[in-house]
Amino acid sequence: MNLLHANDRRGEYPPSYYAATRTDLAPFPELRGEVRADICIVGGGYTGLSAALHLAKRGLDVVLLEAHRVGFGASGRNGGQVGSGQRQDQIWLEKAVGREDARKLWDLAEDAKTLLKDLIRDHDMPVRFHPGVAHACWTEAEVRDTHAYAEKLERDYGYRHLEPLDRDGIRRLIGSAVYKGGEVDRDAGHVHPLNYAIGLAAAAAKAGARLHELSEVHHITPGAKPVVQTGQGRVVCDQLILAGNGYLGGLDRKIAARVMPINNFILATEPLGERAAEILSEPVAVADTKFVVNYWRLSEDNRLLFGGGESYGYRFPDLIRTVRKPMLEVYPQLADARIDYAWGGTLAITLNRMPCFARPAPNVLSASGYSGHGVAMATLAGKLLAEAAAGQSAGFDLMARLPQPRFPGGVALRWPLLVLAMTWYSLRDRLGV
Repeated sequence: MNLLHANDRRGEYPPSYYAATRTDLAPFPELRGEVRADICIVGGGYTGLSAALHLAKRGLDVVLLEAHRVGFGASGRNGGQVGSGQRQDQIWLEKAVGREDARKLWDLAEDAKTLLKDLIRDHDMPVRFHPGVAHACWTEAEVRDTHAYAEKLERDYGYRHLEPLDRDGIRRLIGSAVYKGGEVDRDAGHVHPLNYAIGLAAAAAKAGARLHELSEVHHITPGAKPVVQTGQGRVVCDQLILAGNGYLGGLDRKIAARVMPINNFILATEPLGERAAEILSEPVAVADTKFVVNYWRLSEDNRLLFGGGESYGYRFPDLIRTVRKPMLEVYPQLADARIDYAWGGTLAITLNRMPCFARPAPNVLSASGYSGHGVAMATLAGKLLAEAAAGQSAGFDLMARLPQPRFPGGVALRWPLLVLAMTWYSLRDRLGV
């Protein structure tokens, strides 16, 4: 079964709150016949759209192919959180790559946040950046670690936007008594993820990129001039960018061995009206410290958008049942709240939770596997891919130097082995270990 079609209708966004409140954008035409391009991009999410925009601005002839609609995948379904730093913290990075490269990786991640904010402003996108992301800790030990890490970031990286919170502070902010403390990052934030993807698509098209929807790639013939085949057409190009993330499938087995698709789910309640202030006293987003992370924020019409739960097969489970349970663990006072929307999406993780930047072939570039940290990082990845395709690869090469092991079991057995591992960690969450 193909993940592109396992849970969705061809060419349709899922029935999410984001799709219901998206900005209108006329569909892009399906690719028909043979076309030539300097660069062909496979995938119309943040990575591919950002790459298309930055390449077109450089004057290159770019064709982007999307199987459904732009922002159809994780880019249009996620929690919308724009975090600071990389997916792994600076302590992990210093051990993995040394202090010098760890500092460069921190700076790249800060550039990613700035890039997102600048793109929204410069292209007058139909989306607002809301500042503030809180991190809520389940245990006292996690609170101590979180506060110590905030001190490290200020001392070693000059980052002064983290506000430590004790138990009373986190409760006042998020209206839940289950957490022991945490912090709020005032320079991080959140956006409407689908409208941001739509904004990127509109900007890329205006810059001259040729975008094609309903153009699923079935086969790639490598070579000096790769040929990318869809159902009704094909692209002959000088360079190829693979930006399919969790939906890349079998188009490149080298990437597939290192990037694993998993599913995550979100609910949207009815508008909460005056009750919204009891859920979040400020319009920040929140993520907690469970291995299977709970994350939430209020929409602009005061619905609670609450994400949680994972699955590792093709089909989605009962979404309301899967996510309502952790939502009520955090907010039992919402037991009577109506659920108006429930949707799932497929993202991609790597074994070490850092993005996978790679050159599968001399004229092929790829970036994927953002592991839940992709809103800003995937946007930056698109820019780095564009720079690398134009011969300026310092940022891309820095990311590509990160160790990126294969999942055990190869492509065939990676899923059952992942399910065993994730089941164990989910059990630890439930036991509070």
